[in-house]
Amino acid sequence: MYYTRQKLEDLEAQVLAPYALKSKDSRGRLHHEHEPNYRTVFQRDRDRIVHSAAFRRLEYKTQVFVNDAGDYYRTRLTHTLEVAQIGRTIARALGVNEDLVEVICLAHDLGHPPFGHAGEGVLNALMKDHGGFNHNHQSYRVVTELERRYPKWKGLNLTYETLEGIAKHETEYDISEAMGLNIATRGSLEAQIANIADELAYNAHDLDDGLLSGLIHQDQLQELELWRMLCDRLGWHGGRMDEITRHRFIREQIGLQVDDVVNQTERNIIAHNIQTPMDAQNHPANIVAHSDTFITLNKALKTFLYQNMYYHHTVVRMSRRADRILTEVFNSYIAEPRQLPNEYRVWLEEQPVHRVVTDYIASLTDRSAQQEYRRLFDSLTAL
Repeated sequence: MYYTRQKLEDLEAQVLAPYALKSKDSRGRLHHEHEPNYRTVFQRDRDRIVHSAAFRRLEYKTQVFVNDAGDYYRTRLTHTLEVAQIGRTIARALGVNEDLVEVICLAHDLGHPPFGHAGEGVLNALMKDHGGFNHNHQSYRVVTELERRYPKWKGLNLTYETLEGIAKHETEYDISEAMGLNIATRGSLEAQIANIADELAYNAHDLDDGLLSGLIHQDQLQELELWRMLCDRLGWHGGRMDEITRHRFIREQIGLQVDDVVNQTERNIIAHNIQTPMDAQNHPANIVAHSDTFITLNKALKTFLYQNMYYHHTVVRMSRRADRILTEVFNSYIAEPRQLPNEYRVWLEEQPVHRVVTDYIASLTDRSAQQEYRRLFDSLTAL
């Protein structure tokens, strides 16, 4: 049976909750296009993200460990795919639009520079007198300006709902740069799910990578109530943590967290009488949320990860290397912009030099940033 876009939209109307954003109700795109016969508008948005250059580059961008640290550790791409999987699970359970959740999840880190949050901090400091740098704002700029794939417009020409979800990804957000978006409303339920799926994924998977790398030992985790809860549920009483046991812990952690989000969000929907998409967006707090118990558990886990992993001397060394590489590359290009690739030199006619240089550096992967550094400063490296 051939499922046309009309049929897919009819199915959404039948199975999705009343507070879900329906594809047929989309406000559309800035530039009008004829929509395909076999995909909804949000499915088309998803496909445009997946086929973008920025999405492909995520494969070689840092999550915590620099890309050359090992093949198993998460990259920005594998993190993004894990966020999308968790987001779809939560969306399906709550009866909201899975396709819209997925595209927001897939797009949420497109603006991340090389070397993860260390790289973002460096660029923000270098740009402090020129508008700063924020990876959420950069993700928005990637899909609206920096991807150049169509002859008649810049960007990917995504739907209003997808753009709003990207712009309002953070709990505390400033979308003054996102023209045409209502700054008085929160993100949709779908955007809120993408936000909480992101946090849920990186807490669990950074813990997994920390255990695998040896930066964290399971005995240290006994101070965490969440870890003790997992030990009780799995009947684990210490000893050698092999690979299978580690996987069991991470799966159980994610399952507990997803269950808590779904149950607490359902309580919030009922308590606040959320009947339409705008009911959720006009509410003063996020409807998609953890329970108070898990908010406390997750805060303790995040504090632990900062103290024992993100500030571990091995990670700090990688961060300092990133600082040196990006700072020197940035200053070299500011001093002589003609070193930029041709496609970026053209943009100097549209944007200030500091922003063009930052856009170029943010597009680099860990590997290409290191190569760029060697080309600029190592006389033995081929240009």
